[in-house]
Amino acid sequence: MTDATSLDGRQRAFLIAARSATLATVAPSGRPRLVPICFVVGADAPEGRPQLYSPLDDKPKSVVDPRRLARVRDLLARPDATLLVDRWSEDWERLGWLRLEATADLLEPRGSGAAEHDDAVAALRAKYPQYAGHLLEDRPMLRFRVDRALSWGVLATEDGRAAGG
Repeated sequence: MTDATSLDGRQRAFLIAARSATLATVAPSGRPRLVPICFVVGADAPEGRPQLYSPLDDKPKSVVDPRRLARVRDLLARPDATLLVDRWSEDWERLGWLRLEATADLLEPRGSGAAEHDDAVAALRAKYPQYAGHLLEDRPMLRFRVDRALSWGVLATEDGRAAGG
């Protein structure tokens, strides 16, 4: 198992290649709340911490205002988050996972973070063509700054390329 405060090359490649992650937050009851998310890896924060962005897209939700989503309310009350990216295989020699302990905040589409938001929207649309018709530029998104990365198992395919869950 690797435990580091930043991502090494294998971890970063595994993360970039991954199509989804599981986000864990803490509900007001103290129970963990898990939800699958789409995300992109962005430029490192000024202090060198890796950053990820996850949209609060306009797929049907339980609430109209994305700021009222349970995961957003959880993170606004307690910004600690954990992200898990894993690869399952029936061949247990190929299992691997990356767990990121992060601090989250809400990145608004306007104001001081507008350019960063625009860059994240462009990256999300490049990674997920399904977002072409979504109004991501008008909606806030979650920004995660990685505090600690832990990994286990195989983070690359046999030919050395990264492979994610």
